[in-house]
Amino acid sequence: MLTLVLDTALNACSVALSRDGQILAHASEPMQRGHQERLAPMVEAIVRRGQVDFDSLDRIGVTVGPGSFTGLRVGLAFAKAMSLALDIPCIGVNSLEALAAGRSGFVAAAIAAKGEQLYLQVFLDGTALMAPDVLDISVAIARVIELWSGSEAALVGSGAAHLANVLPGAARPETETADICALAHLIEGRPSSTSRPRPLYLRPPDAKTIAERLGTPTRAVQT
Repeated sequence: MLTLVLDTALNACSVALSRDGQILAHASEPMQRGHQERLAPMVEAIVRRGQVDFDSLDRIGVTVGPGSFTGLRVGLAFAKAMSLALDIPCIGVNSLEALAAGRSGFVAAAIAAKGEQLYLQVFLDGTALMAPDVLDISVAIARVIELWSGSEAALVGSGAAHLANVLPGAARPETETADICALAHLIEGRPSSTSRPRPLYLRPPDAKTIAERLGTPTRAVQT
């Protein structure tokens, strides 16, 4: 099974190519903007380094959020386009699960959101203990305390610092992005589906239409 995996939902542009549990090639570049310009050349380079053809791909995996609204849509649109063009399944994984990929024990994955909030999901040995959610920081702290069983723990993601006092001995990786190789292994274990993934939005976008900014009511269009 040859799988191409993309992650543009957080502050990096990452691509990996794997076959039956073996990583053939991978790359990750930290960035907050510019995913659209870098993704296609990076995918081409990774496929070339893996010494395979695009027609040989069996599946494609992609992160669907939460995260950067622009970034996640870049990766998702690219993955869905390839899925359609090559007629192969496209598998979506939420960004919090991607951050926790490859880690055992108690893992709290947290991404900083605007307005003193966190995107949060908690796992135990890879099994989700809660659905992904956006919470006020105080509520997120209470949720982690509620779910923690006292075992060894890890905090991952850009929001991990807000939980550090709750789990003072927890491991914290240096990077705030997902391990693209661990994500590839996670996606390899997922069943294929005929449906294509959609973006996971846990809060509305900050961008507003002119009518929304001016407070002008919109009219229903009759057809």
